Amino acid sequence: METTKVELLSPAGDPECFRAAVNAGADAVYLGLKRFGARANASNFTQEELKRALDIAHIFDRKIYLTVNTLFKDDEMDELYDLLHDPYINGLDGVIVQDTGVMSYIARQFPALPIHVSTQAGITSCDGAKYLAGLGVKRIVPARELSLPEIRKLKEGSGLEIECFIHGSMCYSYSGKCLMSSFIGGRSGNRGRCAQPCRLMYDRTYPLSMKDMCTIDIIPDLIDAGISSFKIEGRMKSASYVYGVTSIYRKYIDICYAGGRFEVSEEDRERLISIYTRSGNCTGYYYAHNGKEMITPESPSYISSSDTATDITATPVTDVSIRCSIRENEPAAISVYNDKYSIDVSAPATAIRALNRPLTKEEVTAQLLKCGGTTFKVRDIDLTLDEGLFLPKSALNEIRRCGLEAFEKQI
Repeated sequence: METTKVELLSPAGDPECFRAAVNAGADAVYLGLKRFGARANASNFTQEELKRALDIAHIFDRKIYLTVNTLFKDDEMDELYDLLHDPYINGLDGVIVQDTGVMSYIARQFPALPIHVSTQAGITSCDGAKYLAGLGVKRIVPARELSLPEIRKLKEGSGLEIECFIHGSMCYSYSGKCLMSSFIGGRSGNRGRCAQPCRLMYDRTYPLSMKDMCTIDIIPDLIDAGISSFKIEGRMKSASYVYGVTSIYRKYIDICYAGGRFEVSEEDRERLISIYTRSGNCTGYYYAHNGKEMITPESPSYISSSDTATDITATPVTDVSIRCSIRENEPAAISVYNDKYSIDVSAPATAIRALNRPLTKEEVTAQLLKCGGTTFKVRDIDLTLDEGLFLPKSALNEIRRCGLEAFEKQI
């Protein structure tokens, strides 16, 4: 088994789905902006929403990969720099790309930005992987049709990180490189606008509609093959789907690394396949070349149940501790810390002698505990407060805000 724990990579079509993924235990999240992502019909992210998501991800030691995985037209290349500049300086952890021209451009303009190659590049061999490594690529998502032995060979021969889909919708076309939607309705899947003609009825049946993938029972085999990242499909799906699927795979990945017997409970398996699954499921091409058992000829419709967990889209919070000192005629001092980080700040607030009603420790503590709207929850407070002093509540709030903002910036 790999010594480095496999990454669990979840989809996010909007900020709610992103928060659901983090709350469910995803190690990384992939998402798109309004342009150049292969899911143009998802809500996607604004630049400001992506910046906030990056801040939250890094506070919780998670990663974000941006999809720029459509094929580009020549006159669109000028837009790419502006698209990537702000996410790059805000700490974007990687970018998922299909177009080799885009790969070369990013390697030149943003040399510290890891490049991941989309499955739509159709990489099936070590030769292809080595060529991409020469362009500065760090990770590849190989063609979806590879078997586990082929993936193992690709990993060993290329030395690159390997990311593979483990759950969700499957595409009938070779590695997702479908032209059918474009030919029928002018909506190109390679431009992010697939109309899913494979889900339509042809001669009173659905011969092109594939079952969804579910690999929960073969997690140990996938890890043993050397896969670096387990990718869940679903940037067009709900926050409930993202949370439910991510949480179950998180549970069994952790069980696998804990050692002992690996066995999926019937309850978890039934719950997993009931969360927005298309009329049956299979393990993809990992053990099968092709076959009728991968198709849903009777119906392409979904069965769906919502996850009942509460607050799945709430802003994730992490515990911090506070030390605060409020002394007469001195700027207030606040320290915010946890097991990994610590920062000391002087706040723009100076206490004065109270004319009537002095501050109490209970009042100060109550204000310092109010962290609503942030990613932090104060677990304990060590307060030094001189007797007979006064500060308005607004000043106490400013002390807390200065400390938490400095702590977040440090992370």
